[in-house]
Amino acid sequence: MHLASRMSLLGTETAFEALARAKALEAEGRDIIFLGIGEPDFDTPEHIVASAKSALDTGYTHYVPSAGITEVRKAIAADASRRYARDIPWENIIVTPGGKPIMFFTILALIEEGDEVLYPNPGFPIYESMIRFAGGTPVPMQLHERLGYNPDLEEVQGQVNSRTKLIIVNSPNNPCGSVIPEIDLQKISMLAKDVGAAVLSDEIYKDFYYDGTHSSITEYPGMWDRTIVLDGLSKSYAMTGWRVGFGIFPDFLVEPVTRLVTNSVSCTAAFSQIASVSAIESSQQSVRQMVAEFKERRDLLVEGLNSITGITCPMPKGAFYAFPNITGTGYTSEEFERNILTETGISLLSGTSFGEYGEGYVRISFANSQEKIREALKRLKEFLVN
Repeated sequence: MHLASRMSLLGTETAFEALARAKALEAEGRDIIFLGIGEPDFDTPEHIVASAKSALDTGYTHYVPSAGITEVRKAIAADASRRYARDIPWENIIVTPGGKPIMFFTILALIEEGDEVLYPNPGFPIYESMIRFAGGTPVPMQLHERLGYNPDLEEVQGQVNSRTKLIIVNSPNNPCGSVIPEIDLQKISMLAKDVGAAVLSDEIYKDFYYDGTHSSITEYPGMWDRTIVLDGLSKSYAMTGWRVGFGIFPDFLVEPVTRLVTNSVSCTAAFSQIASVSAIESSQQSVRQMVAEFKERRDLLVEGLNSITGITCPMPKGAFYAFPNITGTGYTSEEFERNILTETGISLLSGTSFGEYGEGYVRISFANSQEKIREALKRLKEFLVN
């Protein structure tokens, strides 16, 4: 038996592989500090859990419409309308099991062989994987440390052409924690319109800002008609295992993407959808408290990293990741990840897990306690000094 050739085009998300290696060492009795996986270490708020239990008790255990339960789509649309200060029809909301299907369905619906897709690099690895799997040509937009881990718009202008069918933006960014300046978002919107390209705006970290407020590329003229907004509940409400994502789609994509949902996953779990209404419509105090704690952890981590010889780390503006430059240690990114895990018991990720331009960097998630971060910094300093 042989796999279809297309499987060679499909990559992976190495964060889960790194987690498995770290868990294996932990099972052997090693004391492991987990700074690799990208999920909040907080419990899902109790009122959301209670809503899910109630939904199960009242019969939300069956199939629901592929695009999502109408009540849920209306709740998401109302919240999005408030956030974006415009009327967003609930019919343009599609609920999916997590955010990745929004990426996959968008790319499958839009991209054919020969089409080019610009995507951030370093960036979420599934972007490139899905572009290749769909038959498209991935074109990396390099994120430069000198620009606060943002693309050089002159470089991007030279990459955009008549074959560009989609541009992916992610702000706040995973893995860098960077935020795209408004002037750059505006320029990207103009480039997209110039060549008739769609934009996939990954805004899953929209609630994780440590300075300022969220800006979306949809704010610029003509962008709602060509932008797919990717969002979800996983990060903001510590609901990674609940698998509730959603997209805000332009009219022309609603029916095709709904068909893709029907043909692949059928629908998103009913009780998880109902619980998401409680998350969206209830007090957001738990979100604010989580972000405040992440800010303290960020400050602790970055200050500690910059005190270690061979490491420099810019201050991330959003998300919950730091992306330090480790070239001064003499290790490649993969060597650093491997040696730090085996020698110190710290699990983090090589920058090359996020693309070729991640060489010389590592991603550190500060979704762990301040106590663990302090211990990790102590171990790092001891290892790199000796």
